[in-house]
Amino acid sequence: MIAVLTHLLREVLTMRFSFVFLFLMSAFGALTYNAGAQQAVVTSPNQKIAVSCITPARQDDGLWSLKIDYKKGDRITQAIPAIELGLVLNGMDFSLGLRLVKVTKPVVITDKYAVPHGKKLERNNSANQVTMSFENRSKKKLNVIVRAYNDGVTFRYELDEKQGNYIVNDELTAYSITPETNRWLEKWNPANEGLYVNMSNDKVRQDEWCYPALFSTRDSSCWFLLHESDVNKNYCGTKLSNTAEKSKYKLTFPNPKDGRGTGEPLPAVTLPWRSPWRVIIMGSLADVVGSTLVDDVAAPSKVANTDWIKPGLVSWNYWSDNHGTRDFKTVCAFADLAAAMGWPYTLLDWEWDAMTNGGNLQDALKYIHSRGVKPLMWYNSGGDHTWVGATPKDRMLTHENRVAEFKRLKEWGVKGVKIDFFESEKQSMIQYYLDILEDAASFEIMVYFHGCIVPRGWARTYPHLMTYEAVRGAEWYNNGPEFTTSAPEHNTILPFTRNIVGAMDYTPVTFTNSQFPHITSYGHEMALSVLFESGLQHLADRPEGYYGLPDAARHFLRNVPVAWHDLKLLDGYPGKDVTLARKRDHSWYIGGISSEGREKRKNIKLDFLEQGVKYRLTLITDGKHDKELITAYSVVDNKASINVKMLRRGGFVAVVTPL
Repeated sequence: MIAVLTHLLREVLTMRFSFVFLFLMSAFGALTYNAGAQQAVVTSPNQKIAVSCITPARQDDGLWSLKIDYKKGDRITQAIPAIELGLVLNGMDFSLGLRLVKVTKPVVITDKYAVPHGKKLERNNSANQVTMSFENRSKKKLNVIVRAYNDGVTFRYELDEKQGNYIVNDELTAYSITPETNRWLEKWNPANEGLYVNMSNDKVRQDEWCYPALFSTRDSSCWFLLHESDVNKNYCGTKLSNTAEKSKYKLTFPNPKDGRGTGEPLPAVTLPWRSPWRVIIMGSLADVVGSTLVDDVAAPSKVANTDWIKPGLVSWNYWSDNHGTRDFKTVCAFADLAAAMGWPYTLLDWEWDAMTNGGNLQDALKYIHSRGVKPLMWYNSGGDHTWVGATPKDRMLTHENRVAEFKRLKEWGVKGVKIDFFESEKQSMIQYYLDILEDAASFEIMVYFHGCIVPRGWARTYPHLMTYEAVRGAEWYNNGPEFTTSAPEHNTILPFTRNIVGAMDYTPVTFTNSQFPHITSYGHEMALSVLFESGLQHLADRPEGYYGLPDAARHFLRNVPVAWHDLKLLDGYPGKDVTLARKRDHSWYIGGISSEGREKRKNIKLDFLEQGVKYRLTLITDGKHDKELITAYSVVDNKASINVKMLRRGGFVAVVTPL
C-alpha cells in the first residue's frame, strides 16, 4: 500500500491527469473530512474530464464550488474555473458556513436504453458518481451528487430528510466563465425564439439568457454546453443571468411577470427532494454535437408500450397560408401533398373549429383518412397564462377536459396534438406540461409542444413527446423582414446549440416564399431536413413548392428519415457552416450548409463509412443559381471524398446506401 501511495503522490506532483482522491476513495471507502480537508476529485471513465470540489477561501463566508478540467492529449484546459454551489430555503440556508462532512466511495453509473425517435435510437453512457455531503451551521444536511461522464458533467442537489415542506428562495448555482471564452447565447424570452449572439472579452453583454448556452475555451480544444435536465413537478425551469457579475452566469428562477403573472415564481418542495440535474456537455465540438447527456440523466420511460409512437414527416399549411386550416379545400390540398409524398401525417392548425369552404372538421378528418394520411390537431394551452384567444382554448386546461378531448380524438383517429402558448417555466407550468403528457399517454396520443420550454430530457421519460418548437424557425419569415437576412447564420448555429438538447421543430425545407422572402439556396433548404432533428418534422412549404422539385430532390424528401441511429459532425463552426451525417439503418444521410455571402467548396471525407463496403452515392447540390439543383450519382467507399460547391448561403444533401 505504501508503494501505491508513493506512486500516486508522484503522479500528482508531476501534474499527470490521474487524480489521487478518486483512487484513495476506492481503496478506503467513504471518507469524512473536516473544514481543512483537501479537495475531492472525480474523473470521467475515459480520464478526460475531472471535477474538483473546492474549499472556499474563507470557510465561514465563502461558497463551495466545483471546478472542471478537460484533458486532450497532454494538454489540460481549465474549462470552468468555478461553479458556485448552494441553496437558500425558508428555514434552511445552505450558502455560507457549510462544512464538507463526507464524500462517498465512487459508484459507476451505466445506462443503456432505447428510444423510438431522436438523434440516436440506442443510447449507452457511463459515469463515475460521488455524493458530497455538507452540513450547515444548524446541522442540516445538503448532498451534492456529482457525475463525471465521458461527454460531460452533471450534478444535482439532494435533501434526504424524510419530511418537510419548503420554499426555495434562491439557488446559488453560478458558472464562472473567463472573459476570453467564446460564447453563443440567446437573450431570455419565454417562448425561447430568439437569435444567438456570439461574444467574448469586451463584447460580452450582461443580461438574462436562455438554455442551452455554448462556450469554447481559448485554445478551442474544449467546448461545453450548459443546460439542465429532469425538471419535474417538484421544481421550476431556470435560466442563466450575468446581470450582477459579467463573468458569472447564475441560475435564476422565472420572472414573476411570465405567463401574465399567473403562478408562483419560487418553487415549493417536499422532502425528500432532488433538484433537476445541472448539465455541462463537454469535449470536442463533435463530442458536444453527438451527446445525448440531457436525455441520459432524465428519468426512464414511464410508457411501457411504445409501439404506437410513430415518428414521421408532416405536411403543414400554416406557413404558406396563415389561415389555411379554416379553408376545407386547403386542408384537402395538404392531405393530398402528404399522400403524394408518402408522408404519414398532416397537421390541422388553429381555426379547425371554424372551417368553411366546402366542409367542416369531420369532413376534413374523413378526407384525410381516405388519402391514407393520419391527422394531427392544434390546441391552445388555454388559461390566464396566455393572452392568445384562439379557440378551442379550454380543452387541455384540466384533467377532466383533457380526458374528454383525448377520448374524442382517439375515436376520430387523430394521432397527435400540437399544444401552443405556454409562456412560462414556473413550477405550476412544469406541472401542467407533465400532466398533459401523462393524460395523453393513457389514450396513445402523441404530443408536440409549441411556444414552449426548451427540451429538458422529457422525451426519454415520455417518449410520445415528439418535438418542441422553442426555436426561431421558418415561421419567422411571416413575422417581419429581419429573418430573411438572419436565417442563414442562425441555421448554422442551431445544430451546435438548440438541437443538441432535444427535438426541434423549426418547420424547415421551404422553397417558395411566404410573407417575407428567403435568401438561402434550394440546396441550403434541402439540407435542413437532415441537419435539424425532430420526431415530427413539419415540412412547411405549399404543395407546389415540392411538386416543382426535380425528381431526385422530391425522392429524397419522400424518404428522408426523422429518427436516427447515429450522427457525426463532419465539419463546421457555429455561424459559418455545418456538415452533419446521420445514419438510419445502413444508410447515411449528409446535409451541409453555409451562411457566408460567397461561393465556397467543401471536401467531405467519407472515412466514417464501413470498411470494405461499396456504396451508392446520390449527391444533390446547388446549381448555377440558388433555385437550381444538380444531382450526381457515383459509387464510393470509405476512402473516397465528396467535392461540393455551395453557392453563397448555399448547401447540399447526399444519401449513401450500401450496394
